[in-house]
Amino acid sequence: MSYNELKQDMQVRVQKSIESLKKDFSGLRTGRASTGLLDSIMVDAYGSMVPINQVGNVSVPEARMLSVNVWDKNLLKHVEKAIRESSLGLNPMNDGVQIRIPLPPLSEERRVELTKIAGKYTEEARIAVRNIRRDILDKIKKMKNDGEISEDDQKRYEEDVQKMTDKAIEEMDELLKVKEGEIKQV
Repeated sequence: MSYNELKQDMQVRVQKSIESLKKDFSGLRTGRASTGLLDSIMVDAYGSMVPINQVGNVSVPEARMLSVNVWDKNLLKHVEKAIRESSLGLNPMNDGVQIRIPLPPLSEERRVELTKIAGKYTEEARIAVRNIRRDILDKIKKMKNDGEISEDDQKRYEEDVQKMTDKAIEEMDELLKVKEGEIKQV
């Protein structure tokens, strides 16, 4: 495997870690309604668990309200139950046609808790990137030991890998800063 292939592999894997962090953040409730808030909720539909967006449309009719228009009205109770039992602390209202979910303002205690959760998600993503770095550095070392690259190349590649790692972690820290700002916004 050439260094360019290793570099490309690292970029793809790091980008997946960043996308995963963004997805984790979308599930954290801020003061405003967002359709991404319900993405992690799974609904028992016809004997299997499916994401909520596969049984209906999620929309934001107001700043502090979510609405779920379920396509099959027989699933209304299942969707309502899945939302109520999620860790989001929401209380859905089923009117027989759609499910409306009012988003209460966050308490200061809940904001602190959400900020800690966001930090935990970011640290997990950083660890994933560091593991990718270690894996790539091991492969570079193996290339040097196998005589495929020179010592100078090894040093240059290792520096390049470190720069990519630093850039990814910087991007994750920036995402965390933005998310913390959203959570703290009253």
